[in-house]
Amino acid sequence: MKPKTTKIIFWITTSLIFLFEGVMPALFSQKKESIDGITHLGYPVYFVTVLTVFKVLGTLALIIPQIPKRLKEWAYAGLTFDFLCACISYCVVDGFGFFALFPLIVLAVLMVSYYCYHKMAGDY
Repeated sequence: MKPKTTKIIFWITTSLIFLFEGVMPALFSQKKESIDGITHLGYPVYFVTVLTVFKVLGTLALIIPQIPKRLKEWAYAGLTFDFLCACISYCVVDGFGFFALFPLIVLAVLMVSYYCYHKMAGDY
């Protein structure tokens, strides 16, 4: 893959992650639907705020080029745990369906971003 193509794919996938996991939670996390969704899974209401703060910080770490590589690695790891735990939570409460599958789809987008990030850094 050409460096320019890698960079374009990185920015598209990372921007999607930023929109889905940074912007949307920041705008909608305190809505009744979001709170109902998290309590439906058995988590306390304050968990919405905790998740939102970490999602916003994690996605900012991915999207801001000046953030040190080590912090970006932690952000990728944290978001990976978030998606895997979301999938598990939905599977346990509602069984395997769209809501359990969707975090895995977003995780796949995150993994493409991660791969391209390391490809641009010359690690692969």
